[in-house]
Amino acid sequence: MNTVTLHATDLDGYLTSRDIAHLDEMHAIYEETTDLFNRMGDQSLLHDAGTKQEMTRVFERIGRYLKHVVSEQDRIHVYSFETPKEQHGAASRLIFKLRKPQTSREEFLYYIQRAYELLFAHVYADRALPSKRSIVTRTPVSFPIQNYAIHKIPDVDQFIENSVMCVMLRGALLPSMIISKEIQEYSSNNYITPFALFKIKRDDSKKEKNMDYLLDLDRSFFDLSLLEGKDLVFADPMNATGGSLVTIVKYLESQGVKPKSIRFITVISALKGSLRVVRAIENAHVHTLWMDPILNEKAYILPGLGDAGDRLNGEDLPDNPRNMIQLMADYGTTITNLYRDQVREVELTVLGGSGKS
Repeated sequence: MNTVTLHATDLDGYLTSRDIAHLDEMHAIYEETTDLFNRMGDQSLLHDAGTKQEMTRVFERIGRYLKHVVSEQDRIHVYSFETPKEQHGAASRLIFKLRKPQTSREEFLYYIQRAYELLFAHVYADRALPSKRSIVTRTPVSFPIQNYAIHKIPDVDQFIENSVMCVMLRGALLPSMIISKEIQEYSSNNYITPFALFKIKRDDSKKEKNMDYLLDLDRSFFDLSLLEGKDLVFADPMNATGGSLVTIVKYLESQGVKPKSIRFITVISALKGSLRVVRAIENAHVHTLWMDPILNEKAYILPGLGDAGDRLNGEDLPDNPRNMIQLMADYGTTITNLYRDQVREVELTVLGGSGKS
């Protein structure tokens, strides 16, 4: 197997002493939730006003500390830390729905789409303002004459026209298609991003402190020449450790690829994963709708939302994982029709023989 491996110890080597102190303090603060969670094992306390008030105080303290740490990092962007308070309710409600174990797969997919619409607006559309362009459309109303309408939208062309979607399979496939669709819808020329597909996984038999990240080059599909000088966009529901992204980017750099920029767009990001990314990759920016405080010893985000890949795509059989074409087919006609141009681009990447070069 032609594999590139990155070790957790390599990742931690990028962290500064100040980063480590912040992470230790964040763990200490989060430890205050342990007693609360133990007490809430009693279902009668889930809606108890006193317990809610106590938990609110703890999580408000966590939020303040996260904001303090992130304020020192100009390449980590948290939606609720950078947008007006009036907009925070929409993000908070989405995260609430995504966290709930009772949220069905179909609902989970819907809320992920909503989340990435908010993220796209913040990462691209808000940056373009006040620059706007006018678009004209013919409406279905033709009596007594054909009607038209005109609308102004943020002019994002300068931010998107150089973009390539880099997919960290498999949970990242649909989020990448959503961002690509948003780019297409906002562009003035119907720009459909190219795709680069990277088969990467972490060794979940290990713990966070000694985790390995494995990039399988034989089952990846990308053209190095199409990545040079490009704005590489990685979209993934969650950034826990940052290891997968760093593994891919460090491999590209070892092959002489010099991206113009790197943007990692996530729904939930752990503080440690965010710090690792910006420390390890000089021109990387992390954009997240929500930041969670810590990782447990298995490298799961806490409080987290479970395995986003399985909740989006359903679980694979251990001895028969689906390939990308099968995965897209399992999304069903509603999704594949909505993202038909992106589906076609992914199919061309996999079946068109772009491979590794």
